[in-house]
Amino acid sequence: MTIALERPVGTTDPATLVDPEMLERLATRITKAQPDTDLPTARRIVGQAAAFIAASAALPGAALSPSKAVDVGWHTWILHTVDYAAFCDRLAGRFIHHVPTPEGEGVEGGSAAARQRTLDAMAAAGFRIDHDLWPDAAMMGECSQCHAGCTDSPNGGKKSA
Repeated sequence: MTIALERPVGTTDPATLVDPEMLERLATRITKAQPDTDLPTARRIVGQAAAFIAASAALPGAALSPSKAVDVGWHTWILHTVDYAAFCDRLAGRFIHHVPTPEGEGVEGGSAAARQRTLDAMAAAGFRIDHDLWPDAAMMGECSQCHAGCTDSPNGGKKSA
């Protein structure tokens, strides 16, 4: 069964998409991997990751991109493969793949455009945006996730040339 994504703009707390036990498991894992992140913030990260995944499912091919914090939540969730696959199936009726930006390539339109596209898609799907977890492009530099310089990048977090 898929979840209908037609809600009034910005009204739904995306954490409600996540089973409370799973939310706690993921948030706890985030705090262990990211010692500077407290449990309430980690819960918010999981919620925003759920909204990002939902928006990505609703708009395949839309070139959406998570913020660095939300990407941490998504990566953490993917490690729980059975739970992640079940969430995707319940949410979209299919698996939602994580497709990093190829090394040396930026996101379509640049990081500011990707950020705006992503936030617009999440809001249109009815999810409340936690703006503290989505810093604007000026604060992020030109980060475009994964192979373009995030901390899990094969190039050790260095910006691609």
